[in-house]
Amino acid sequence: MTSIVVTGTDTGIGKTVFCAALTAALDAYYWKPVQSGLDEATDSQLVSRLGGVSADRIIPEAYKLKTPVSPHLSARIDSVQIDVSSFETPKISDAVVIEGAGGLLVPVTDHVLFADIFARWRRPTVLCARTDLGTINHTLLSIEAMRARAIPIAGVAFIGSPRGDTEATICRIGKVARLGCLPFVAPLTPDKLLDAFLRNFDVSYFRRLFNE
Repeated sequence: MTSIVVTGTDTGIGKTVFCAALTAALDAYYWKPVQSGLDEATDSQLVSRLGGVSADRIIPEAYKLKTPVSPHLSARIDSVQIDVSSFETPKISDAVVIEGAGGLLVPVTDHVLFADIFARWRRPTVLCARTDLGTINHTLLSIEAMRARAIPIAGVAFIGSPRGDTEATICRIGKVARLGCLPFVAPLTPDKLLDAFLRNFDVSYFRRLFNE
C-alpha cells in the first residue's frame, strides 16, 4: 500500500490540475474520497481527462455529494451520513495519489476536518499553494496546521506564475522543501500539462515518497 496525499491552502488554486499531472507522471492511481458538487465535471473526471488517466486507475469516491459546498454541509443537504472511520488509504500494491477537498481545515463532518484524517493516515502530504498576493500567510498557516497534527510534510508545490522571493520566503520560514512551481498552461491539454510538470518537478522525489 503506497500513497501520497495532496492538499491545498484553499479551494480553486489548481490542486486538481496538479494531481492530474502528478498521477500521469507517476502512472499512478487517483482517489478523491469525497466529491462535493456534481453539476459540472467531478475532480476524478478532470484528472482522467487532463492527466490522460484511464478509468480503471480512478478509484471511485467514497461519497459523491450534489451541492458544491463544504462536505459537511453538502452531506447535510443530501441527508447523507459520512462515516469517517471508513476512510482508509486504498489497499492496492500500486502508487495512489489521494486528493483532499479544498484546504486542510475543510470540515468533512460537523466534527472532523480533512487534516484530522490526514493525521491518522500519516502519509507524505504535498501542500499546494498559489503564488498570488496573500499566499505567504495562507501557506505558513497551513504548514503550522500540518505540524500541529504531525502530518508528514513532503513539501510545497506552487501553482501559478513563478514568484521567486515569495516561494523562497515561504520555504525558508516554514522550513519546508520547495517541490517546484506548475505554471498556468494554455491550452490545457494532457500533453502540455505533463510537459510543464516534468520541466518543473523532480518526479524521482515523488517516487521516493511512496517508500516512506
